[in-house]
Amino acid sequence: MGAIAQQRRVSKTRKLKRRTHYKLEVPGMVVCPNCGELKLSHRVCPVCGHYNGKQVKEIKVKEEKNDKEN
Repeated sequence: MGAIAQQRRVSKTRKLKRRTHYKLEVPGMVVCPNCGELKLSHRVCPVCGHYNGKQVKEIKVKEEKNDKEN
C-alpha cells in the first residue's frame, strides 16, 4: 500500500495561516528570593540551590587559580 493521494493543493496563504500557531514560548523566568538571580519557575535555583525557601541542593564553588601570585 502506498501513501494517500493529495486531494487538493494547499495555497501559500492557507499554509502560512495554519503555521502562525507554530511558535516558541518564552520560559517562565522568576527572580530567586534567596540570591536574586533569574531561574525557571517551580525549579531549584541553579546558583544557590534553594527551592520553596529551603536549601535542597549543595552548590560547589569553583576556586580560581592565580598562577601569577606564586
